[in-house]
Amino acid sequence: MKVVILAGGFGTRISEESVLKPKPLLEIGGKPIIWHIMKIYSHYGLNDFIICCGYKGYLIKEYFINYSLHTTDITVNVRSNKIKVHKKTTEPWTITLVDTGKDSMTGDRIKKIEPFIKGNDFCLTYGDGVTSANLKEVIKFHKKNKKLATVLAVKPAGRFGAMEIKNNTVKKFLEKPKGDGGWINGGFFVLNKKIFKYINNFPSVWEGEPLENISRDNQLNAYRYNDFWYAMDTMRDKHYLEEIWNANKAPWKKWND
Repeated sequence: MKVVILAGGFGTRISEESVLKPKPLLEIGGKPIIWHIMKIYSHYGLNDFIICCGYKGYLIKEYFINYSLHTTDITVNVRSNKIKVHKKTTEPWTITLVDTGKDSMTGDRIKKIEPFIKGNDFCLTYGDGVTSANLKEVIKFHKKNKKLATVLAVKPAGRFGAMEIKNNTVKKFLEKPKGDGGWINGGFFVLNKKIFKYINNFPSVWEGEPLENISRDNQLNAYRYNDFWYAMDTMRDKHYLEEIWNANKAPWKKWND
């Protein structure tokens, strides 16, 4: 099953770093967040990726072209211009990098990779979010319910900590409790290739008319997940993810290095 990653946006809300490189290459613990996302999928046996490039997409291409050199021990003979690889530690990934346009919307990008989807179903996600959800179970849920689309529905944590107050006395502090209790789009999808027929008008935002029409046709399932999910929208989010990664408490890290 193919895994499609939307990696072409500008990342304007995290422009402190995205001005220099695309948001999916911003690092958590020394590795781009797109690497973390791919490791999550790979843990569940999904190793065939299609990356939708756009803004500074050439940097994403360069990263993966040189991935083996990033992750192995090498000796460089400057005089002969030869490289000797001592230990191969590369991932079992096949990666197709598609230029889907610098200014394209999410729906446009998805439509442009249609020729690369050969099977009936594929996974889709954004290049900036991580989760501890069992994606194999999400796929199983999708196949069992036999609808065109399944979305991981999550309840994000509140942006700030809260206080429990009784009779004007603060009883305890609560560390980032859940938000308002509503379910939101967690950005991890399992889709049938028939969804492409819903992307007709351009420019197209996937979360707009296509997804709304799929829902209207009663073809959108929600896999409700109450545990860890987090999107890196701002520098504050990046620092938080780095903090828990460096403390070896990253819930999305299911794999063993």
